[in-house]
Amino acid sequence: MKRRSLVLTSENARHPFRQTLPPHVLRPLQDVRRAQDGDAKLFLMSFTAFFIAFYGFIG
Repeated sequence: MKRRSLVLTSENARHPFRQTLPPHVLRPLQDVRRAQDGDAKLFLMSFTAFFIAFYGFIG
């Protein structure tokens, strides 16, 4: 049996299709830039470590 919320429409949603969606679908997403910031820092740290190790073996 499906569980449905008691309120079937959202006053914030203007379009009829969006009014039928559950409230958790209309919540704003987290800031994507913060999630990608860690990836860039990890890449730069790995690149720097490889660069130092590579030139350490050559020199």
